[in-house]
Amino acid sequence: MCLSPVFGRLAVAGGLAAMTAACGGRSPVAPTPSPTTSPVAIMGAPRLTAGQIVAWFNGRQPRPPGAYAATVPLETMTTFFIQEGAAEGVTGDVAFMQSVVETAWFRFSGSIPASANNFAGIGATDTDPHPATFPDAGTGVRAQIQHLRAYADPSALTCTVPPLHNPCVDPRFDLVTPKGKAPTWNQMGNGNWASASTYATSILSLYTEALQYNGLR
Repeated sequence: MCLSPVFGRLAVAGGLAAMTAACGGRSPVAPTPSPTTSPVAIMGAPRLTAGQIVAWFNGRQPRPPGAYAATVPLETMTTFFIQEGAAEGVTGDVAFMQSVVETAWFRFSGSIPASANNFAGIGATDTDPHPATFPDAGTGVRAQIQHLRAYADPSALTCTVPPLHNPCVDPRFDLVTPKGKAPTWNQMGNGNWASASTYATSILSLYTEALQYNGLR
């Protein structure tokens, strides 16, 4: 289990999504509706491409404060999420939105620096926090995707190949018990991944906004 103290990050990332209108690069749109209460599975195919995520991220108004500070360009980051998600059958487009929440739009205004390549608060527990660090951004995304699979897939019993499709880099995979205990994004928060009760809503609000921006919802 990875209980991240995301309250501060939610105020920056999720709060912006709640307070501002979704604004496409082509023309203004109505304020983003609340995310659907229908379950959004963690395991599955993405609805957004890497390019569509980039278009939404760059075209969103008003712009989040601060500068993008990740160790790789945004285009590379979104590609990592889609590719690593596809490898493990995880919705990489929603996982990217999770990282937007966790990193304050990749501005890294919280306790985990950009150099840690930790985009999901892995190890940043409420008690005795020891945030994980990864050698590069691709490894950090892979760890996040593997950790999500541990939460969502009851057949992913060990951090090995198989059941994983890439070598294990998630340092907290074995701490998720039982495996598959949270198969939907709606179940995140309240002790699953993060302690904040608004965690799932913050992620899914951004996802709804990105879908709408790209004309998918």
